[in-house]
Amino acid sequence: MRTCCIYAVGMPSAPPATETPAVKQPPAADRVYAHVKQGVLERRYEGGTLLTEGELAEAVGVSRTPVREALLRLEVEGLIKLYPKKGALVLPVSAQEIADVVETRQLVEEHAIRKTTPASPRLIARLEELLEQQRTQAAAGDLAGAAVTDRCFHAEIVRSGGNEILSRLYDQLRDRQLRMGVAVMHAHPDRITKTLVEHREILEALRSGDAEAAVAIVHRHVSWFSNLARGEVR
Repeated sequence: MRTCCIYAVGMPSAPPATETPAVKQPPAADRVYAHVKQGVLERRYEGGTLLTEGELAEAVGVSRTPVREALLRLEVEGLIKLYPKKGALVLPVSAQEIADVVETRQLVEEHAIRKTTPASPRLIARLEELLEQQRTQAAAGDLAGAAVTDRCFHAEIVRSGGNEILSRLYDQLRDRQLRMGVAVMHAHPDRITKTLVEHREILEALRSGDAEAAVAIVHRHVSWFSNLARGEVR
């Protein structure tokens, strides 16, 4: 990690080279929040898991007060449900949540595809980079990383549509998308191969300037999650 030192003007000498600035930790509540959220998104804390304040305080090395603050934030985000004197229940991904996310994604992504076609060279290069990154992660068995890259692939297209309000709306789906993506990849590890193929198809349709072909592929690609919710996975 690079560090830089700033010396006061007129000081006779610099501090000893062996001195390093103290690393300031984030506030305790933020550390708990990040710990639990990452655990939920990566499925270390799966749906139905009951988390207690004491266990979390010990895991992060803080008192119970910041744990309560962090859990309140996570409840607002819909990841957990608080039960007084019992703890926090990690909420499972429901069929309705999947359906809602899929519907929103289709509306936003299909609109963005039409607006961004013909795609800029910069977008094409970025999607190529992300596709290669996801392929490498899949080969290494890094399913959580592949899910993050999957989300980034689609987010790049949405941002290229040029509508800041839609981009912010799409960003609000981030945690739900990641959680669903990791769950799907663990439950259906063969799905990653099809995802890579479909991402390549989207990229090639954008490269050729065929907006309607790209829209059709995105619609089919995203609709797969609805099939999952209805138990119609293919």
